[in-house]
Amino acid sequence: MAEHEHHHPQRHGVRHLLRPHSHDTTDKVDSALEASRDGLRALWISLAGLGVTAAVQAVIVAMSGSVALLGDTVHNVADALTAVPLGIAFWLGRRAATRAYTYGFGRAEDLAGVVIVVVIAASAVASAWFAVDRLMHPRDISHLPWVLAAGLAGFAGNEIVARYRIAVGRAIGSAALVADGLHARTDGFTSLAVVAAAGGAWLGWGWADPVVGIAITVAILFVLTGAARQVYHRLMDRVDPAMVDHAEQHLRETDGVRDVSGLRLRWIGHALHAEAGIVVDARLTLLAAHEIAADAEHQLTHHVPRLTSATVHVDPDSHPGDAHHLGLAHDRRTRLATPT
Repeated sequence: MAEHEHHHPQRHGVRHLLRPHSHDTTDKVDSALEASRDGLRALWISLAGLGVTAAVQAVIVAMSGSVALLGDTVHNVADALTAVPLGIAFWLGRRAATRAYTYGFGRAEDLAGVVIVVVIAASAVASAWFAVDRLMHPRDISHLPWVLAAGLAGFAGNEIVARYRIAVGRAIGSAALVADGLHARTDGFTSLAVVAAAGGAWLGWGWADPVVGIAITVAILFVLTGAARQVYHRLMDRVDPAMVDHAEQHLRETDGVRDVSGLRLRWIGHALHAEAGIVVDARLTLLAAHEIAADAEHQLTHHVPRLTSATVHVDPDSHPGDAHHLGLAHDRRTRLATPT
């Protein structure tokens, strides 16, 4: 029989007893670790890119003496450091589960996502503060060509990093990495404010700097809304309903499954975990029911992207002659659940 055949019937039950069906889970865990490595690689590469961008801006700051550009450079450097908590989260997520943290440490990514959202919010507040201050206390901008070039460099560097982080984050299912990519995009907007302000000053529009700053604040708020929504959905264990339908369909296609009594999916970091209840013939032996449950788990782990583990519970289908036995089973569960 092929190693990954999806519809192996009941006659292979002995194989599951002699060799447990953990090879699927092992493959998925390896994929999850590879996703963590991809996330870390994206963080460090993008951090290096932001470092080069900030270095270019710092050189131009030294040449031009622009205070506005200095503020933007410091802002970009500080915000680039959000890669640190996310990198720590990816590192923690690769640790094996323990007796205390039985689901592992993948939730650290969600905590890092909260930190990133807070930093984006702080960026919006800072942008609004500086814009209002500049509106109330106008100041001239000098060395306009250099400031313009540095602003363009800042926008280009941040946008490249943003696209890279968002692409990798979506590929590995990391909401935190996507949020960090959106954060880099807000930094690019801030750099664009420097470009627009320099262009306006070149035309003699002294009001351009603060007005553009306020517009950029509004743009950051839109990005903040999107990032906060993604992190909130992950914290609340929201999954795409189409993914649930997809998983349920493959459960129903499993040989021996008569119905699906329940299905839950949840994200733990950038990996999915499933808990499913399936209905089988009540007259099956324990070995046969176990075989069907193993096949159902096999279907889930092979057809649901980024699903690393699945727990399958078997419920017996009712027959007219089984009502007495099912009633006894229900009474037994009730007694066990009732405190004495």
